[in-house]
Amino acid sequence: MSQSKKVYFISGEASGDLHGSNLIKELFSQKRKEDVLDIRFWGGDKMEEAVGKKPVKHFKELAFMGFLEVIMNLKTILRNISFCKQDILEFKPDVLVLIDYPGFNLRIAEWAKKNGIKVLYYISPTVWAWKEKRVFKIKKVVDRMYVILPFEKPFYAKHNYEVDYVGHPLLDAIKQFEEKEFNSKDFKIEFNLDEKPVIALLPGSRKQEIRKKLPVMLKALESFLNYQIIIAGAPSLEKEFYLQFIDEKKDKIIFGKTYELLKVSEAALVTSGTATLETALLNIPQVVCYKTSAISYHIAKRLVKIKYISLVNLILDKESVKELIQGDCTDSTIKSEFKRIIIGGDNRDVILKDYQSLKEVLGEGGASKKLASLMLSQILNNK
Repeated sequence: MSQSKKVYFISGEASGDLHGSNLIKELFSQKRKEDVLDIRFWGGDKMEEAVGKKPVKHFKELAFMGFLEVIMNLKTILRNISFCKQDILEFKPDVLVLIDYPGFNLRIAEWAKKNGIKVLYYISPTVWAWKEKRVFKIKKVVDRMYVILPFEKPFYAKHNYEVDYVGHPLLDAIKQFEEKEFNSKDFKIEFNLDEKPVIALLPGSRKQEIRKKLPVMLKALESFLNYQIIIAGAPSLEKEFYLQFIDEKKDKIIFGKTYELLKVSEAALVTSGTATLETALLNIPQVVCYKTSAISYHIAKRLVKIKYISLVNLILDKESVKELIQGDCTDSTIKSEFKRIIIGGDNRDVILKDYQSLKEVLGEGGASKKLASLMLSQILNNK
């Protein structure tokens, strides 16, 4: 007997858009021909391509980072939450699939549970880093949690909550990229790059973090005259935004080609987050930079309990890549540490060896495939 199910997805960031799109493709691929999935979603261009229709809200309208920034945009956030609830009620989904984006999604999960809507959550909030008490809320309002980091399953087990570990979806994204034919010479010709070695700058995807970090990154690399500095532009931002920080005679911006840019780079400066893991999986030595408003930093310092901020170091449980945070994120310290990871630097081979250990810990890919199989049983069979 055929089934028709309504599924409502919420993703609020670029990484969630990527992982959500791969999940949706797998759901469509694995479902029976006679079954129908009617999907409505918040996300971005990749999810739009996978679903075949426009998002209710694009993630570029939703991304705010840091405590101060959230407070400054609180009215917009609350308005979005209210609109989201109303839209869900009108759509009447059988299942709500939440992807990361915890500040927003946990509120929606709590509301959905009260309204009798089944809640599936993909990519756990970082309860192991701060606000551990949120585990009790998650146990009450999330019907099934799917985690992507190896240490998250035992963490939840400690709280008597069974979760499914599906592996990290970035392994699949990197594999898909590496299976494509990529010619570095053609890439350099396409973007008018010369023969000098490349340094990639990944300053983040939000205006707030780019304003804080990009000027410092650029200043730190002023003396690297034998290199060409290339900035990975965020797909949600216009080139005009970057022009206030860069000298177009020296610095280039390339949009939508981050993996290709990293692949032709000797080393990279990377803001914390998913990009640190992507850079590592592509075998590019990196220095991690993090800087936010003073208020946001001091609040976070009091609340966050983890030793590291980059996924590379968190998974390996040691400082493999150098993390320069807030006061340490200066042009002089970046310059000093960066010299250690370019060819000839004393830390380059150490990092590359650690990257191999990282891949062994993460194991094989297939996260989206495993997840789609598990989710389909929840969506179609209510198991």
